[in-house]
Amino acid sequence: MNVIAQSEVTRDTYLGLGNIGYATFYLLVFITLAVFGYGLYLRFSRYTEGDDDPFARLNELPGRITSAAKIVISNEKQFNRDLYGGLMHSFILWGFLTLFIATLILMVDEYAARKILHMAFWEGDFYLAYSFVVDAMGLLFVVGIGMALYRRYWVQNHRLWGRHTSNEDDVFVWTLFGLGVGGFLLEGTRIYITGMPDFEVVSFVGYGLALLFSAIDLPTTGAALESADYSAFAGLGFNAESLHWAVWWSHSLLALFFIAWLPYAGKPFHTISSFANVVTRDEKAGKRLPNVPSDLDATNAESFDDFTWKEILDQDACTKCGRCSSVCPAKASDRPLDPRNVILDLRKYREELDAGAEEKPIIADGGTSVINTETMESCMACMACMDACPVEIEHLQSFTRLNRQMTDQGDVAPSMQDVFQNVMQNGNTFGDSPRNRGDWSEELEFDVTDAREEKVDYLWYVGDFPSYDERNKQVARSLATILKEADVSFGILFDDEKYDGNDIRRVGEELLYVELAGHHVETWEDCEFDKIVCTDPHSYNTFKNEYPEVNFDEFADDPMMPFEYDEQWNEDGEIEVYHWTQAVEELVQQGRLDLTGTELDYTVTYHDPCHLGRYNDEYEAPRELIRATGCELDEMPRNRDNSFCCGGGGGGLWMDFEEEPKPSEERIREALEDTDAGSGIEKFVVACPMCMTMYEDGRKTGGYEDEIEIVDIAELVVEAIGAEEKANLEVAAD
Repeated sequence: MNVIAQSEVTRDTYLGLGNIGYATFYLLVFITLAVFGYGLYLRFSRYTEGDDDPFARLNELPGRITSAAKIVISNEKQFNRDLYGGLMHSFILWGFLTLFIATLILMVDEYAARKILHMAFWEGDFYLAYSFVVDAMGLLFVVGIGMALYRRYWVQNHRLWGRHTSNEDDVFVWTLFGLGVGGFLLEGTRIYITGMPDFEVVSFVGYGLALLFSAIDLPTTGAALESADYSAFAGLGFNAESLHWAVWWSHSLLALFFIAWLPYAGKPFHTISSFANVVTRDEKAGKRLPNVPSDLDATNAESFDDFTWKEILDQDACTKCGRCSSVCPAKASDRPLDPRNVILDLRKYREELDAGAEEKPIIADGGTSVINTETMESCMACMACMDACPVEIEHLQSFTRLNRQMTDQGDVAPSMQDVFQNVMQNGNTFGDSPRNRGDWSEELEFDVTDAREEKVDYLWYVGDFPSYDERNKQVARSLATILKEADVSFGILFDDEKYDGNDIRRVGEELLYVELAGHHVETWEDCEFDKIVCTDPHSYNTFKNEYPEVNFDEFADDPMMPFEYDEQWNEDGEIEVYHWTQAVEELVQQGRLDLTGTELDYTVTYHDPCHLGRYNDEYEAPRELIRATGCELDEMPRNRDNSFCCGGGGGGLWMDFEEEPKPSEERIREALEDTDAGSGIEKFVVACPMCMTMYEDGRKTGGYEDEIEIVDIAELVVEAIGAEEKANLEVAAD
């Protein structure tokens, strides 16, 4: 190489591009931006065709954008349970954003600073710093894409493959890889043909490639320093200038293709839709469901027009990463549910409709619908999919819409129809007489106050299973004894208490849920109390997060509704709602229970109920109570927000599935095999009546009856304070 090195500390953006090439490039840029803009128009016009969303999605927009930027840039959800995936995505995202910003800086310098202000800032120290940062972050970008290629094609991570895996995924990842590698190759040839100026060493990757070209003695004509247009040399044989010219155009055309393609395919469009989805997320998604109007003509998922614009955005935001699928207990138990496939099946159907396809049932029993009823019956409403999703897709909102349509169509499983009938006729899921609801308390050595007749501090909602199920009655008596020992004023509603409605709502029976909610808030209005305490996390969630959302006034005049209440209940949260572990943990902190932390010496493990943990972020109160009894708590690998569902939520407790293994069996296996204590775990501790029922069943069907005992935290506390006799637990056990 016999050239004089460039001395000015900057570079020519369009090195080797003559007037014709320059004009051609910007014609292509104009076409690309027009295609991109039209694609965005089609996307956003489709959202405007979606139904209104019941929740505020664009309020306090500056704060939403700031919060979303923090979530997206930090990649905090990508790191959740997957360090490799978190690093991989962080390298790609941070590198991509840096390269995007670098391109914007070039545009500002080229068209604003130089042509309008007749000045330049992209030179000297600024240029050196710019070059170093771009090379460093560009290298991270290429490394991240390399990690993605390794995981997808070498390791073949199971999460990345499914029936919606397509050539689009391959084109996306290889295009990004080509852009990253092509950018460095372009930089290396430019540095080489401009004489490898010393200041370019800050572009360490490009400079390294230039050194490689020098080592192999790649021929150069020196045209880069003699002419602004050396494209003619491309036809004179292979040399550095012709290589630079070819790489420049290849890189540019690939970049323009990516920009133009971005709005038209799901995988690349997630770079826009995912951020929009995080911005418009509902902080209470899942724990509160959208209400239905009182209009009986309203439909749920009869056609795609029923879906809201946010549900359509959810579909577009899905990146097919499979995180939701990997944590879904239904999929792990071979039930026919894959949360990712439901979202992507809906997206595919929408795209087919937009292309002119004929409509078909969205959900039905059979193979002609978009979603099969068995698929949605499999959902446990555990919210694991939503917790794992890095782009805040609200699966349960779409799933509930499908469940409501099933209920409207009468496609609900016969066992669930029996539950609906029991609730309608008797106010409970067991079909037992309402008069028997308080019978569990007759075994106690003290009387339980009737909260309808006497003012109490705690209005205790006992729930269906503690009221009617023999095993859970023992838990109810234990909790009553704890409250009595703590000298707490508490009372129950006896036969005016009905089922809370949480799970039948998630199965799709919305109007029956409204009836139950109206009955309860109307009953509570006639009682005097300070706080509501719930035995069941499902009741706790629905009272805390969903009853305040119901517009009772809309239904109060309906003759089918058994209430006249017409206000918004607890809209400002003036009535505190507690799960019993929260209330009792406060009593322990106040010293109102005789616990020293040394009473029991069991080795136990604890299962986080979905509706207490993932739904409401309460993880510590139950653990504090367990420790307060003296028990040694050995955590299962899947704990807190990563807890594995018992299988009873979303109506699962009332359905029969041919699954292997049952979620409850798998969870007990985890307790006995994957904890540090292993088979030394003596008690499997729960804090939910449904969990108690499911795990007692799983202990029998899984063959674990002689290996472990299922107990509620309340039973541990009662034993620790020495009050078993007052709770009459011996009688219950017999």
